[in-house]
Amino acid sequence: MHKDIDGKLLAKEILKEVSQDVADLAAAGWQPKLVAIVIGDSAPVALYVRNQKRSSEKAGINFEERAFTGQSTEDEVLAAIASMNADPRITGIILQRPVPDHMNIRRLQSAVHPLKDVEGMHPSSIGDIVYNDIRLGPCTAMASVELLKQTGLELEGLEVTVIGHSEIVGKPIAFLLMAEGATVTVCHHMTRNLAVHSRRSDAVFIAVGKPALISGDMIKPGAAVIDIGINQVTDEDGNTKVVGDADYDSCEKVAGWIAPVPGGVGPVTVAILMRNSVVAATRQKEHYEARFGTEPAGSQTQKLANSA
Repeated sequence: MHKDIDGKLLAKEILKEVSQDVADLAAAGWQPKLVAIVIGDSAPVALYVRNQKRSSEKAGINFEERAFTGQSTEDEVLAAIASMNADPRITGIILQRPVPDHMNIRRLQSAVHPLKDVEGMHPSSIGDIVYNDIRLGPCTAMASVELLKQTGLELEGLEVTVIGHSEIVGKPIAFLLMAEGATVTVCHHMTRNLAVHSRRSDAVFIAVGKPALISGDMIKPGAAVIDIGINQVTDEDGNTKVVGDADYDSCEKVAGWIAPVPGGVGPVTVAILMRNSVVAATRQKEHYEARFGTEPAGSQTQKLANSA
């Protein structure tokens, strides 16, 4: 009998911890503030930003959306990021994807100061994970690993297959799991006989964007299935619904645990963004205190502005 991993419950628990950390930071004069950069019009992005704002309000994090038209130039966005980097009142910056085709996402992402990179996508943030510093990382990847931890499976030595090797999900998941001691196989569109890898694994992560990519006969009995895909499908009656990359009906008969879509990775991803915002603000506080020492609340803002 499989068990669904409740992402909403986990997200609620994470936000409760974040709220206390935010209150402690604010009391010390370090009120976290998250800025979301949105370029162009996208309904999914707009929904994600609304969720970010709602979660920020629950956690006590100040939130601001900076919107740019799809016709904005890359230099305009880079200039705005530079200004945010220099503003001590802003402790976290997230660049919403996708960006227009005429912009270089890597260049924009690399422009965000590493201490304010709450998305965990700056090259130095990825490098931290490689060196086993996993306090802050890509939100979806970290959310996926947190869901696996809810199963109670021992990660050290665990056989895991990650299907999908994108820079923002698949690859970071592999690095995070290796940092926890798991034995990881990464599969992609050039992998031969995918089922050979998935059937021998204690846990399978799927992040491809293809409905029913994984079926029950491709899963080891009792394995954990962490479904990260988000796909909109239409049934025979013309009704649309959101499904993941795993065929839920067949997988539930074999798997020990399933992170469902919706209700699994999604809510936890936003909660991890809030936790990353706390980690970023804490790192800036530590950086400031190492440089200037501890002073009464509020004095750091002007000094940081003068030293920027």
